[in-house]
Amino acid sequence: MTAKDVIKYVIKQCRFITREYINDLSDADLLVRPTPGANHIAWQLGHLLAADGFMLSALGCPAAPLPDGFEAAYATETATSDDPRKFHQKAEYLALMERTEAAALAAVDALPDADLDKPGPDSMKDYAPTRGAVLALIGTHWLMHAGQFVPVRRKLGRKPLF
Repeated sequence: MTAKDVIKYVIKQCRFITREYINDLSDADLLVRPTPGANHIAWQLGHLLAADGFMLSALGCPAAPLPDGFEAAYATETATSDDPRKFHQKAEYLALMERTEAAALAAVDALPDADLDKPGPDSMKDYAPTRGAVLALIGTHWLMHAGQFVPVRRKLGRKPLF
């Protein structure tokens, strides 16, 4: 397995786990907060999709297009909203996940192996010091948030999946 194979595996596996955690949830379930002040799944999904675009663009790679105003709708300031009209439906998140995953995998394929060790963007140097680390973060960022979905699932009476 090459480094690029590992990065692509991480991206695919983390998306798989995220999809599994939301597959049996309704649109209303995505707005449940595990505790007061914690982010609901709908906001986190939007944040993740916007972050993918930010990271790919920071690498100079094409990002999957998101609907107009999407990034602003999932800014830090919107995380406290519980208004379902301000968020997307689960089907839309899933479709956008497919597109952003494809863009991330294409970026991994397009980046020459020698570029994986090149410095990443300055804005991410503290947590993703290389271009390869930024690509891996596109996967692990999803898994970190997916772990936050578990308390919501348990609150809703869903059984553990993994």
